[in-house]
Amino acid sequence: MAKASNRPMSPHLQIWRWGPGMLLSILHRVTGSGLATFGLGLLLWWLGALASGADAYAVFQSWVWADLSSLVWSGSDIIRSLIRVVLKIVVIGLTWSLFQHLLSGLRHFVLDIGAGYELDTNNRTSAILPVLALLLTAGFWALILLR
Repeated sequence: MAKASNRPMSPHLQIWRWGPGMLLSILHRVTGSGLATFGLGLLLWWLGALASGADAYAVFQSWVWADLSSLVWSGSDIIRSLIRVVLKIVVIGLTWSLFQHLLSGLRHFVLDIGAGYELDTNNRTSAILPVLALLLTAGFWALILLR
């Protein structure tokens, strides 16, 4: 029988130095999971409200697209107002998640065809994409809210 060695069988996390590409890859997985979980829930709620008629859709709109200036911050309506604010944050977060996941997926596609593996290019695109996703999210919501 062979003698057991104390050497690791494969590289471990302590060998690797964290870089922007690794962080962006993990962020790609997290945003995909968030879109699949929360995005699917919101999509199903929207489709159910749409299929149930005008009254159900009006209830959906009153929760998700609530006018923040008309919220009531007294009595038992505080909880409803807080939920409406949280839903706004979730919808904006899903928008950022969509743009981040889309841009990161395009980056992975470029890497899959064999381009962008140079260290400077890889680090630069990994640093630019989250900023670009934030700018796209801000532009999208500016377009929606200012029209």
